[in-house]
Amino acid sequence: MSAVSVRRAERSDLEAITALYNHFVETTAVTFDVGAFTAEAREPWFAQFADAGPHQLFVAERDGAFAGYAGSMAFKAKKAYSTSVETTIYVRPDAGGKGVGGALYTRLFTALAGEDVHRAYAGIALPNEASIRFHDRFGFREVGTFREVGRKFGRYHDVMWLEKRLSQGFPAA
Repeated sequence: MSAVSVRRAERSDLEAITALYNHFVETTAVTFDVGAFTAEAREPWFAQFADAGPHQLFVAERDGAFAGYAGSMAFKAKKAYSTSVETTIYVRPDAGGKGVGGALYTRLFTALAGEDVHRAYAGIALPNEASIRFHDRFGFREVGTFREVGRKFGRYHDVMWLEKRLSQGFPAA
């Protein structure tokens, strides 16, 4: 198996990140966006990762080529939610099952260990047993399912929400 390298995302990665995301937008219900993006349209999304802190974005390369990305973003905009993040991960279909996702999440959660983050959340459009198993390996546990919460490709889709505890409580004063 080829080695996977993971690094912090740079602006020059935005084209590849956008192309991968668009593949999932156009061919699957794993995201509820319904139209493709340009890299320019994704600039505001990318900008949230500019500062150090709990909002992190990493890219993986395998055999020297872009293979996927993972990140943590604000769970909700209100200040009381600031110690919670929502995670996202996308891996090129031809790189699935080759250690890319595991390397990305390992790096992401290592980075989050040094931040004031208490919980991580992941929403998984159903059915998606592979993603559920993947998140289970990283310590996520189901907290509930929103039934028929999104409509895409002419049908309604459920979303299972999972959470992972990242810290034990309040940081030392």
